[in-house]
Amino acid sequence: MRLLVTGGAGFIGSHLVRRLIQSGSHSVVNLDALKYSGNLENLADLAGHPQYAFVHADIGDQPVVHTILQEHRIEGIINCAAETHVDRSILDPGAFARTDVVGTGILLEEARRAGVRRFLQVSTDEVYGSVEQGSSTENDRLEPRSPYSASKAGGDLLVLSYWTTYQFPVLVTRGSNTYGPNQYPEKFIPLFATNAIDGEPLPLYGDGKQCRDWLSVHDHVAGIQHVFEQGQLGTVYNVGGGNERENITVAEQIVGTLGKSRSLIRLVQDRPGHDRRYSIDCSRLRALGWSPQVPFEEGLKETVEWYRTHESWWRTIKSGEFKAYYQQQYAKRLQQGTACGS
Repeated sequence: MRLLVTGGAGFIGSHLVRRLIQSGSHSVVNLDALKYSGNLENLADLAGHPQYAFVHADIGDQPVVHTILQEHRIEGIINCAAETHVDRSILDPGAFARTDVVGTGILLEEARRAGVRRFLQVSTDEVYGSVEQGSSTENDRLEPRSPYSASKAGGDLLVLSYWTTYQFPVLVTRGSNTYGPNQYPEKFIPLFATNAIDGEPLPLYGDGKQCRDWLSVHDHVAGIQHVFEQGQLGTVYNVGGGNERENITVAEQIVGTLGKSRSLIRLVQDRPGHDRRYSIDCSRLRALGWSPQVPFEEGLKETVEWYRTHESWWRTIKSGEFKAYYQQQYAKRLQQGTACGS
């Protein structure tokens, strides 16, 4: 199948593009706007591959999207393009609505008009909101609590409406907290790993006992491909790792892996509306034949080691736009923070 993967130069997108190409069953056109977290270095090994092409464009640019679908005779779309970071959504919610809702709507409509055979929306477990007890199923009410999760929920509902209204062949995956190589260092694990490598403080929100279900990016993209190829149309599938850990525990594992002191962990002022816990029930996808393969402790060690041995990748990033963002987000918090102790 001739696929369009949007956001394919980002973290999850780049791993997905590589997996699809290596599977040998698909050719891939990667459409990416190359905003701050898009990085073609993530796919440098695919340059010149006969089954791979890159197009620099935004999913919100309707004429360009129309042309790409026609010229490349696209048969399937996996939409990974999104603004994704909760902290940034608090600073600039409008950018998230433009990409995650309006951009998704433009992509959907052009795909419908072009007769695309399958459209998969890559979403997040954060659309369910904070889950104090139990685990969210795909039938649960959406209760997003940040501009990021709200924009993703809006995109999900728009995608599903195309199934109900037009019988357009859509699917949705909702992944849990994903980690692995090439993740932009604003996110929890790469931020803490790279800061710890340099002996810099690790800004941990609140009491650090927020709980997340951690999912290896390799398992996540395997789940996305599995749903795209075998999922029931019009259906949502949760993709989780089954690895619930408190943030403070993960932070301690990171510094321990690097042989650093626990005193680097700094408890700082929490962010507004911080969800306490995420947990998803993945029975539906497991029944389809997928299950996670990477144990969290093993995956975390491999990820931390990747950042330790690929400093040139992240140092370039952290010296640019990221630096101003980091100062805005954490400078005052760190000044007022409290060390966890050695």
